[in-house]
Amino acid sequence: MPFFGLGIHILIALFFAVHAVRSGRELYWLVILFMFPMLGSIVYFFVVFLPHSRIDRGLRQAGASVARSLDPGKELREARAAFDLTPTAHNRMRLAQALFDAGQTAAAVAEFDACLAGPFAQDQEINFAAARAKLAHGQAAETAALLEALRQRGPNFRAEQVGLLLAKAYAASGRQDDAGAEFAAVTARFGSVETRAEYLLWAMERGDHTVVAKEMQELEHARRHMARHTRELYADLLRKVDAAYARFQRG
Repeated sequence: MPFFGLGIHILIALFFAVHAVRSGRELYWLVILFMFPMLGSIVYFFVVFLPHSRIDRGLRQAGASVARSLDPGKELREARAAFDLTPTAHNRMRLAQALFDAGQTAAAVAEFDACLAGPFAQDQEINFAAARAKLAHGQAAETAALLEALRQRGPNFRAEQVGLLLAKAYAASGRQDDAGAEFAAVTARFGSVETRAEYLLWAMERGDHTVVAKEMQELEHARRHMARHTRELYADLLRKVDAAYARFQRG
């Protein structure tokens, strides 16, 4: 039995080691995972894996959705009040995010721009959030420039999300060759439901039958093996893909 337990710990450490390599994490995580398989795996799970997992994002999104439905303007009111009372950089960031979540993209971009002009101009999370707001506001070229600079400074930061957002920014700004290359790269590297679905939507819009055939086959294979919670998490995106594919087949 002790040997069986040790084997399980090593297998778990190997799983997280593969995740660390594929997601571009620092190499010291491999040292931690293999020197201390059980403790290292626990630390990696809570510090790296869970905060960036789709499960965690799904739970946070569901919680935020419930809170917004009960009182849609609460977070924005509180964020604005906090900034009016104490106009710190942290409170400005909170206000910018609340404005973005409320759909007020112009105001959100203005607040994020103010954040980027302050002492936290190099903060990766602020730059990523600002890029999301700019793309939603139709500033695709500015979004691409911001993400390119962010990737150059921190190539391992949110690699999947940055790549996907950058591909969308390229597409929205008319840089279709760059968009296709970025979609292909992020899908090949991560192969997630989200990256594959977004790549499919772009390819169908472009009329790229080769990419559509390949990626639709991969997505259907993944869909057959999806757990229920994963299917529910991506329900809206998958319905969007299905509707687009039906139109695509009709020509």
